[in-house]
Amino acid sequence: MLICLDGTFLSREDAEIPISDGGFLFGETLFETLKAHEQTIFLLPQHLNRLEQSAKALIFPCHRKKIEDALQQMAAALESPVSRIRLTLSRGDFTGLAWPSAGRGRFLITATEYIEPTDDERQSGVACSIAPNQRVNPVSHLPQMKRGNYADCLYAANFAYQNGTREALFLDQQQNILEGCSSNVFAFIDDRLVTPPLGSLVLNGIMRQQVINAATESGIVVIERDLPFRELEQAEEIFLTNSLIGILPVSRIENQTINREECRQYLLKTLRQRIDT
Repeated sequence: MLICLDGTFLSREDAEIPISDGGFLFGETLFETLKAHEQTIFLLPQHLNRLEQSAKALIFPCHRKKIEDALQQMAAALESPVSRIRLTLSRGDFTGLAWPSAGRGRFLITATEYIEPTDDERQSGVACSIAPNQRVNPVSHLPQMKRGNYADCLYAANFAYQNGTREALFLDQQQNILEGCSSNVFAFIDDRLVTPPLGSLVLNGIMRQQVINAATESGIVVIERDLPFRELEQAEEIFLTNSLIGILPVSRIENQTINREECRQYLLKTLRQRIDT
């Protein structure tokens, strides 16, 4: 594991964060999860743009140039074929509920080897559960962001693992699919690519936008609208996206088998090639 705290590279034993840090006390952090191929970080500007926009909305300290320099240094030190990089911003040390001054913010970057989905998962698809809990947004007047207050996703993810599935999908109160606990959701329905619209409960995923762009360039009609769970049985293909997995087809949701039409599998392959994940 590689570790960088506030621009300084440390051993795991020497990397320490005070118990007064807002991330520990309140889950008050912002984060990005990035993927690196050898020593190249994939979609770095897009991740940093999103982080910077979220920091601005939440009045969060974000020293982009210092962070970008540290990421480039870390990339140069990577040795694994594929790496998972986690970038976390904290406001710093709290003495009460008032936000610390901007100068007390800190950032942490870690890098570990990443194991890609198997060829069988890429070809045959993965199983998903329906999350038993609701997707929540502690700052619901703002769009969904990648915040460290992650209890809803942690609970849903571990529910999925305990049930032997890859991902848990959130439903809203109207039984519309929102997103996975770590992914966005797409479905091919009637020759169109459908995905739930952005909002306070659906994250503007970096890979989500890459898929929309690639599909549009390929002449595929993309529609952002509500995606009722009952409609999934009509889908010719359903797949998940995030920056690590890229595009991953779904074979089953709960006890419902998902269609895997050959033409749609070809389109998925085309999209993956265009995005080069």
